[in-house]
Amino acid sequence: MDYIFNLAIILLVAKIFSIVAKHFNLPEVVGQILAGLILGPALFGIVKDSDFIDKVAEIGVIMLMFEAGLGTDMKQLKSTGFVSTLIACAGVFVPVVLGSLLFMAFYGFGTFGSEQMIKGLFVGTIMAATSVSITVAVLKELGVLNGKVGTAITSAAIIDDVIGIVVLTLVISMKDTSVSVGMVILKAVLFFAIAIGLGVIINRIFKWMTDLYPHTRRVSIASFVYCLFMAYIAETYFGIADITGAYVAGAVLCNLPESVYMSRRIEISAYMVFAPVFFTSIGLKTSFTSMNLTLLLFSIMFVIVALVSKVIGCGGLARLAGFSKQESLQIGAGMMARSEVALITAQKGLAAGLLTSEFFTPVILLILVSSFVTPIALKVLFAKKDEPQPVKA
Repeated sequence: MDYIFNLAIILLVAKIFSIVAKHFNLPEVVGQILAGLILGPALFGIVKDSDFIDKVAEIGVIMLMFEAGLGTDMKQLKSTGFVSTLIACAGVFVPVVLGSLLFMAFYGFGTFGSEQMIKGLFVGTIMAATSVSITVAVLKELGVLNGKVGTAITSAAIIDDVIGIVVLTLVISMKDTSVSVGMVILKAVLFFAIAIGLGVIINRIFKWMTDLYPHTRRVSIASFVYCLFMAYIAETYFGIADITGAYVAGAVLCNLPESVYMSRRIEISAYMVFAPVFFTSIGLKTSFTSMNLTLLLFSIMFVIVALVSKVIGCGGLARLAGFSKQESLQIGAGMMARSEVALITAQKGLAAGLLTSEFFTPVILLILVSSFVTPIALKVLFAKKDEPQPVKA
């Protein structure tokens, strides 16, 4: 029954620190991550990370992304779709280049195609992995999730995830020739084609259900079942992150009159249990036992370059695409967060022999720092208004 005790402690401490964070005008997720740090091996070690916590956390992030999908404004999504794709491309390219150079600056430059170069590219690929879960929670808390910037960030992060999978496969295939990049791209294209085609049918079925049973729990339950199926199918059969499947499921249902009701029902469960466990689990994974001076310096630079590269890549492209200076900074900051996607990428590298276990320390440090910095940066940036432009005579 230890898992029951751990769950109770996590929810209690997470709520206490959420209230404390709110008192100091900080996003609640910051308090929940801090709760994980205090409960985990980084400080007191009261709660150990476990498979049970990881599974509950995974459901939490799926629910968050499903909510984000349900709240999508399709008009905004269509208007920012092309730009979001460009932002995502820049958000992958810049971190991969800067991350590769950073690794090789610390651990040596290899010849073209050498294992050293491939390892450098892989470190850059870890940097490219964006996790929008934390950003979605903060944007929702600030009431800007469905606005122009919020939609651009969410859709860019989803596209970033797909591009990141292709890049990851490409880098691994440089070491393991049995991996087919073409197959990965084909699977990604097939997933979205099937999701859109099936989505038209699903949308009509739910339209019929909501007309027949308005404001009933059976509709909300059915919508969440659809979300879970899409999350499972995306990752199991197409190699795409489950959170992408969850977001697509929400986007399919977002234009229904009952979408707000569904979102509220999902939100009750998500924010009562699953989401706090997800954010707390980030802190629970943090440990600094394998740290040495070289790794410490590399970790610090890894975090700095990873954060800055997203602002330069995503924010810079957004500025070129016509967003204001303030909006571009908001987009760049919103794309800084890393979480489960970066960990999954690192684990793939470990399995492929491109990474040793000690490099999980900078990855976890990046997740931790970005989880703190991103909510605070977004709160500050959305509080500020664009400076008025001078009137031309």
